[in-house]
Amino acid sequence: MSRRIRCAFFLVGLLIGVAPQAFTQDTVQSLRVLTYNIHHGEGTDGKLDLERIAKVILSVKPDIVALQEVDQRATRTGGIDQVARLAELTSLHPAFGKAMDLQGGGYGVALLSRWPLQETVTHALPLAPGVEPRAVLSATVQAGENGPKFQFLVTHVDHRANPAQRTIQVGKIRELFPPNPDAIPALLAGDFNATPESAVIMGLLDDWSDTASGQSFFTSPSNPPTRKIDYIFVRPAARWRTVETRALEEAVASDHRPVLAVLELKP
Repeated sequence: MSRRIRCAFFLVGLLIGVAPQAFTQDTVQSLRVLTYNIHHGEGTDGKLDLERIAKVILSVKPDIVALQEVDQRATRTGGIDQVARLAELTSLHPAFGKAMDLQGGGYGVALLSRWPLQETVTHALPLAPGVEPRAVLSATVQAGENGPKFQFLVTHVDHRANPAQRTIQVGKIRELFPPNPDAIPALLAGDFNATPESAVIMGLLDDWSDTASGQSFFTSPSNPPTRKIDYIFVRPAARWRTVETRALEEAVASDHRPVLAVLELKP
């Protein structure tokens, strides 16, 4: 065999070695997850700028995104369907979960995903007189044609100093989505308006694992942040490995800092 032919076979071998492999039951699925309270696109500089929000999202190349404080055709934000616009700007699949009517449109939470969102359902959370309505939005996601399925939840619970309503609302989320050993893996992300040592979060940890466990960073307000109230949770713990979790160094686009978790979903 000539030297030229041997070299050709060697190059073919290299190409085969780096070719993309199909997903199998033994493959670990990497996921980049972002949660972001976007303050209806209004930054700390008073500017309403969805393009700026989209740039923040795209800067970390997420696979799935949980958004809070999203307007849908409300007068205060120019009648724009914000989740549809963000989906257009980021080329991600959208879903909106309305928590309340607002100025001729709606207001609530949203999901964006690299893959199509299936079985999307919005659940209203318990509401007391004078309390702003809240919701939890759920969807099923399949990571590619042959990839694993997982459930993706986003919520935004009561913000007032008194934790009573938060406790009730998080209790409802736990009731709606109880641990189930036969269920697909799940993520829960959002603005919980509660710090890690609070009873609200400690109770939630009975069912979920915090991807930022053992880390110390703050998310609110954005400049400068003084407390952590934005989270990405997973379950069951045995199926997930956290590669990293951090708050992004973004202080202007919203009054919250986004949180990124890089995860591995194990077979």
